[in-house]
Amino acid sequence: MRYFVFLVMVIGLVSCGGGRQQSVPKTQVNQPSPDIVGGNPKFADSDPVDWPSAKPWQYGVHGVDVSRYQLGLDWPKMRANQISFAFIKATEGGDHIDPEFRTHWRGAAQAGLPRGAYHFYYFCRNAREQAAWYIRNVPKDNGALPPVLDIEWNHTSPTCKLRPEASTVRASMRQFLRIVKAHYGKTPIIYTTVDFYHENDLGRINGYTFWLRSVADHPSKIYPGERWGFWQYSGTGRVPGAPGDIDLNVFHGSVDQWQAWLRRNGVQ
Repeated sequence: MRYFVFLVMVIGLVSCGGGRQQSVPKTQVNQPSPDIVGGNPKFADSDPVDWPSAKPWQYGVHGVDVSRYQLGLDWPKMRANQISFAFIKATEGGDHIDPEFRTHWRGAAQAGLPRGAYHFYYFCRNAREQAAWYIRNVPKDNGALPPVLDIEWNHTSPTCKLRPEASTVRASMRQFLRIVKAHYGKTPIIYTTVDFYHENDLGRINGYTFWLRSVADHPSKIYPGERWGFWQYSGTGRVPGAPGDIDLNVFHGSVDQWQAWLRRNGVQ
């Protein structure tokens, strides 16, 4: 009987998903403040990397991205410990909203932390429907970060195994991005992963800021020649104010350049 109960619990955990997969929070007590290296924050990590080239802590502006997997966040504490921005999962496809979106959106704003909302693209719905769903659920806040399109292969989707050809992917992206830009008045950011970027030749998408995932080496090594604005460097970061693993990111620039970027994008 005990084996049966255990098996049911494991199956239940495996079946939880939706969007970019992230670690189920692990309890952590007495989290240390980030180290300061060369004047920049260096956060703890439950699965640290021996970076072969440029290190994430060579950058001065760090942030997090969160979804329903991050619960019990103390946003003021995170901000007080060198977290400068947050990307928050809002929607997926044409009918799913992250159950923690409104809580995270409100919490980050109350802490005075710049935050933006991301949409996880679903290849079995058309771009127009998905843009409409995002617009329906994400407030038009002129002081927020630009909207984000999170586009990658979802290997774990139980309902959509479709993998369109690269030209179709890029056309769908451009349609979604145009609609969202027209509504919010800000040029969206594109989040993507290594395999998706290369398989769909996303270097041909111009005029948008890229937010690139690269958890083993610097983006210049993984996405040669691509200009990027944000780098997701860990999915197992540890930040005071977050009770478990959390995604860590940096902005590509100095603190002064970050402030200038915020002004250009109307972020208050």
